[in-house]
Amino acid sequence: MKKSPFSLIAVCYALLIATSTPSRACVCSFDSGFNIGNPANTPDSPGGLAWTEYSFISQSRNWSGTSAAPTADNPHNLNQTNWIIPGFQYFFNNQWGFSATLPFGNRVHIHEHSHSSHGDMDHSMSKSERKAIKWWGLGDMRLNVYYTGFSPNMSTGINLGLQIPTGDWRQPTVGRNMQLGTGSLDILAGFYHHGSLLGCRDWSWFVSGQLDAPLAVQTGYRPGLVVDASSGVYYTGLEFGKLKVRPIGQVVFTNQASDSGPAADSGNSAFQQLLLSPGLELNYHPFRVYGNVALPIVTNVAGNQLIAPCTVQIVVSCAF
Repeated sequence: MKKSPFSLIAVCYALLIATSTPSRACVCSFDSGFNIGNPANTPDSPGGLAWTEYSFISQSRNWSGTSAAPTADNPHNLNQTNWIIPGFQYFFNNQWGFSATLPFGNRVHIHEHSHSSHGDMDHSMSKSERKAIKWWGLGDMRLNVYYTGFSPNMSTGINLGLQIPTGDWRQPTVGRNMQLGTGSLDILAGFYHHGSLLGCRDWSWFVSGQLDAPLAVQTGYRPGLVVDASSGVYYTGLEFGKLKVRPIGQVVFTNQASDSGPAADSGNSAFQQLLLSPGLELNYHPFRVYGNVALPIVTNVAGNQLIAPCTVQIVVSCAF
């Protein structure tokens, strides 16, 4: 699979359109990191790509509206997740391709647990203590079909796909919005475009977007509709022998509507977030290593929710 300077846009754009499963908001908590439109995996020729992503998200800051809020206002103290996400993409020609991802998550959730006790003179009292829950589980599989036949160099593409509810959403003592899986069947739709920046050979720009809309749900819980958009620039002029170094800068915007249904906490689930995500790719064909850090610039949440001060992603891929 021949790689052009656009190889920077290779492993992680598919993470926007294929691994947003963990980006769902939680009651008083949301996994902002997986909304990042990392510019990679957009193709430049037929062929395949296999990758594994590691992401670390530690949501520990209580937030309300556009600013920090007292910890006491939120019964949830920590929502920390390690994600391992293998993925596969293949393009049959310059027009059609597909991708598949299946996340695995390890989550630690700490919240305030209230219980009744008897104090002096047999008066019933309510006490609160921290309770930690740890578990492994599957996330939701994502399957996408791509059309990239708008131009010979495949610089513009669209995708249509499904999120399959393979994820674990029955973990005891954890609400539906804290589960690793959503339990919903979603439709996915998105686009991308890239081109040279002001005619410069070594500078390029990109834009991408993605819609995630639940179609069918279970036990009445419906996750909120999610819209992601990203835009950025990257530099392709650094080469050290066969090693290509690709710095990148991008901004990412995510909007999620409120969850709904009997098991939802609608007042503590909607959010909007703008992130700055600098990254770097090392390309030694056919292998690539890509990493970035996502830093929130503006965050607006409904009610009280936990946010992560930063999110880290590392992706290792092999083209064939």
